Order: sequence, then C-alpha cells, then structure tokens
Amino acid sequence: MTWWQFSLNCQASELEHIEDLMLELGALSISISDAGNEPIYEPLPGTTPLWQDSILTATFGAEADPEDLHQQISGALPDQMTASLRRHGLQDQDWEQAYKQHFKPIQCAPDLWIVPSWSEPPDPAATVIELDPGLAFGTGSHPTTALCLAWLVAYRPAGKQVIDYGCGSGILAIAAVKLGASRVCAVDIDPQALSACKANLETNKIDSDRVLIATPETMPGDPVDLLIANILAGPLVELAPRFAVLVKPGGRILLSGILKSQLEDIQLAYRSRFQLAAASSREDWVCISGKRI
Repeated sequence: MTWWQFSLNCQASELEHIEDLMLELGALSISISDAGNEPIYEPLPGTTPLWQDSILTATFGAEADPEDLHQQISGALPDQMTASLRRHGLQDQDWEQAYKQHFKPIQCAPDLWIVPSWSEPPDPAATVIELDPGLAFGTGSHPTTALCLAWLVAYRPAGKQVIDYGCGSGILAIAAVKLGASRVCAVDIDPQALSACKANLETNKIDSDRVLIATPETMPGDPVDLLIANILAGPLVELAPRFAVLVKPGGRILLSGILKSQLEDIQLAYRSRFQLAAASSREDWVCISGKRI
C-alpha cells in the first residue's frame, strides 16, 4: 500500500494558510522541518518557535488520487510556491519497528550505556540507564548530554547530594544516582519534563526517596555538593548568582548546553564564584566544570 506525501517550501507567515489547505484536502498528518540552517534549541514551555524558511510535508492516505491532489494543491498555491511542490509515494511498513531501528544503545563511557527498553544491554556489567526517546529533552545522543555523562563517570558523585537543574528526561539525575549519589533533586520548569523524569525514574527502579522532583519554586534551598545544569547559555548566565548559593563551598558545578562561541560569557559570569576547569568540547558544544570558592 502506498501513501502519498506532498512537500513544499514555506515562509513562517505562510505556514498556517498552507496547513489549513492540506487539512481541507484530507491530509492525515503534517510535519514541518528546517529548509535552511536555522537551529532552534530547546524552547520554553508553551512556546512553538518556527523556522523562517520551512519545508511543510503533508501525508495523505493510500486511497487518495495523487494526480488529482497535485492539481488541487497547485491550483490553490500562490504562483511563487508552486515550483517547490514535490510529491512522492511512501510505502507502508511496520512503523513501530522502523522507529525502533533509529534508536540503538549509546555508549557514553567505557562502563555507561543508555539503552532503549526494546534492546538488550551490550554490557550487562556496565552501568545501564534504560531510556526511550520521548518528548522531554535528553536521550544521551546530544553532545551536551554526552559531555555531562562523561564527566559524571570520570568524577563519580558517590555519596554526594546533587541538583540536576533543567532535568528534562531525567537522564543526568538517573546517571548521578546510578553512579552513587546519595540524593538528587531533579528540577525543571516544564511539567511535561517532570512527568517524563518521574516515569524514567520508575523505569530504572530508582526509589523515590533518592530523587526529589521539583520546580525552581518548590526545590529546597539547601546547598549541595554538585549542581548540574545542561540548559542554555542565556539562562546559565542569569542563574549564576543563584547557583553559587546552591553549591557548598568546595562543591562542584557542571554546566553544559553552551556553544563554543558562548563559553567566554559563561566564564565571565562564573569565575568570581567558582574556580573553573578547562572546558571539554564535542562538535560545536562545550561543557565546563568548576569548584565553589
């Protein structure tokens, strides 16, 4: 059975009109992707940022007549958009299995693996975090998360009290517990992230008394031995004074979600309160740690 997809280039101001057109013609689903090279990093809850230049793809059922659809879509488009209209058939398949093939176990360090629930751990003797791809940010594949995980393995937080600020899926909080942390506070502003974190903690059989899930407003104010924040450079700069209060003297901070071009701003914001180590990098991203002065 063949499904039909029609794609075209759109400006942000045109997307709503084209989406309405495709839905009126019977589209079963619509997806939007970047037509250029305009990165959109983790958005704030309740926001839906759009690329200025996008590719809109509408999928229609196998019963649709592709020639008739092409004619109807072309006839309703402005002249400048018609040239970008593309059509192709999409063969039916086992979508669940196709989805799973894209997500394999990830080795984050010699003895740390992120493993989706449908896979066997490649090394059962290693520290294994079971985590399925979901809506909350963080599966271990992004360089910022991988850098944090590698640091945690190198500087195991055994017996430490930890804050994972901007926990997303909870992957770093889970890693901290599995690497020996005595207690972790997983903090996020997004209710969806907090729900995903709770579910992933349960999947990994982590006792609720080991991890507290909280918002920035409800988290305890007691200083901890280690604070991890894998968020974005702007919030990291703004939160520097608060993070200094939340880390014990001699305690450590681990910051990521930082582009190489943003590292100097982070160093400037934190160097008066923390003795900063050399940054580590992967692709265009950096991770930096420091000790509370």
